[in-house]
Amino acid sequence: MEERVSAPTIIEDVRARKIFDSRGSETLEVDVITFGGFGRAAAPAGKSVGTFEVVSYPGRGINQAVREVDEVIAPELIGMNADEQENIDALLHEIDGTANFSNIGGNTAYAVSLAVAEAAASSRGIPLFQHLAGVTANELPHPLGNVLCGGKHAGRKAPDIQEFLVLPVDMGSFAEAVEANIKVHLEVRKLIEKIDSTFAGGKGDEGGWAPNLDNEKALELVAKACETVSDETEVKIRPALDFASSSIWDAKKQRYVYLRDGIQRDQGQQIDYVTCLIRKYRLTYVEDPLHEEDYAGFAKLTKEVKNCLICGDDLFVTNKERLERGIKLGAGNAIIIKPNQIGTLTDAHAAVKLAKNAGYTPVLSHRSGETIDAHLSHVAIAFRCAIIKAGVVGGERLAKLNELIRIEEALGSRAKVSKLEV
Repeated sequence: MEERVSAPTIIEDVRARKIFDSRGSETLEVDVITFGGFGRAAAPAGKSVGTFEVVSYPGRGINQAVREVDEVIAPELIGMNADEQENIDALLHEIDGTANFSNIGGNTAYAVSLAVAEAAASSRGIPLFQHLAGVTANELPHPLGNVLCGGKHAGRKAPDIQEFLVLPVDMGSFAEAVEANIKVHLEVRKLIEKIDSTFAGGKGDEGGWAPNLDNEKALELVAKACETVSDETEVKIRPALDFASSSIWDAKKQRYVYLRDGIQRDQGQQIDYVTCLIRKYRLTYVEDPLHEEDYAGFAKLTKEVKNCLICGDDLFVTNKERLERGIKLGAGNAIIIKPNQIGTLTDAHAAVKLAKNAGYTPVLSHRSGETIDAHLSHVAIAFRCAIIKAGVVGGERLAKLNELIRIEEALGSRAKVSKLEV
């Protein structure tokens, strides 16, 4: 009897397990085994989570998510072709049966979706980014990273603003941009120690320093460090901020409450404050400058400033419908793309395509609770995102950045730096 030959991309098994992320929190990892390959992906987790994100996990948490994969999802996927990403992602929606993945969990869907893509790439013996985008994909993103932490990512007495970031706007290669960002990180520590001899080197969740400084003093140090490193290298670096404004917004008071600075601001005052910082420090990127329901405020700020990306994270949560509303109102000109906010690679890619068609800059982003997965590096290239927000230091952050350095090397003369329009 002739033995039946199976295609290398046919799914043979799907397995899930509980692992731990960079904060020591439980998370889900999924393996997808095909006849010719293997894919593994783990889900990250954010601390400042947007209200409109999909539900991370089903009601009973990680253990239930593991059971959902093993008992519900795996039997449906076995025998399917891992090449059929859109069909598999649509099946995950069908299995869940809700609009926000409240039954199986968005993180569950994300880990499965990404593991399927990795398994398909592995089965064909090609890198993930080429599997997702074809052999012509060759553009490296600009690395955006956190060098100083505040808000929910740091402890008491740290700044109210959640992330003080650096972004190379002019660079010859991805590798030299990563090195320049690291130099800024080190320079920031030196500057902190000059004004605070008691600073013990504490860091926040994403590896940025967590000093006892007010907001503007912290920004002043980061801006100065950017200038120093820009002068010393061929990379031009500019400061940037993530306000994570939903976490400081008091809906009852209708004010943004800056506890560290002892100041409260209404919408107009917040817009004036952000505008002032953008102009004074030549900020090139500002994320979530207003809370997650203030489309009008985003639109006002976007009209007010030039040469700065006004980026929505909690505002858009990688969701096409929310982004469409923002586009109609002119709210922002950039969008954070966090695939686990929306559940699947197909859903995330749909948001990217809509953003690019509307002239918005997509920024592929990590989460504060990360794993050593390097898939985001490949997704950034495949989705042609001009920026990847993946931190500056720390093993779980450098896993993404080092993978992009390897990809740049492998591409050789074909490698290009994405065009960043600010």
